[in-house]
Amino acid sequence: MNFTDLLSVFVIALGLSADCFAVSLGVGASGKEFSWKSMLRVALAFGLFQMGMPLLGWLIGQTVVQYISNYDHWIAFALLAFIGVRMAWEFIKGESESKSVDITRWPNLIATSIDVLAVGLSFAFLHINIWIAAAIIGIVAFSVTAVSYWLGRKVSAWIGRWALLLGAVVLIGIGVRILVTHWTA
Repeated sequence: MNFTDLLSVFVIALGLSADCFAVSLGVGASGKEFSWKSMLRVALAFGLFQMGMPLLGWLIGQTVVQYISNYDHWIAFALLAFIGVRMAWEFIKGESESKSVDITRWPNLIATSIDVLAVGLSFAFLHINIWIAAAIIGIVAFSVTAVSYWLGRKVSAWIGRWALLLGAVVLIGIGVRILVTHWTA
């Protein structure tokens, strides 16, 4: 890969990690006590999953895309909306301090990583070194997640339990963005 390819993959990785940023900012601001262990757990989950999804997409190739491309956006929207509605319900019931959504569970990770799968599919046709690209995407996602989780902890004193509602709105917003992007493409 030449410098331009590396730079392109890095910029793509930053764009793909926007969902990680938004979600981990909300999770970090959820009001639970900060620990480095929890921050690393969330960052590793996102980083590893974001690294694995382009590899999976690259392996799947064009055949499966034909079968799911018509409704993949609905799957992503449904997963994100479900998580967001659960978080909003916890906010309404006042459960944010006692329990919160575990964003590191696989359905939640899939919902925020479907676009990375599609990028992996495109890498297969662009002759990009998938191993280097996946490593860059994973490292960027890990870094962005860790920083936004930490930032979320810093702003949690200002926004308190409202962070749970903010996180719910962000997740639902990401799902809506996926639908709108699909409809306008």
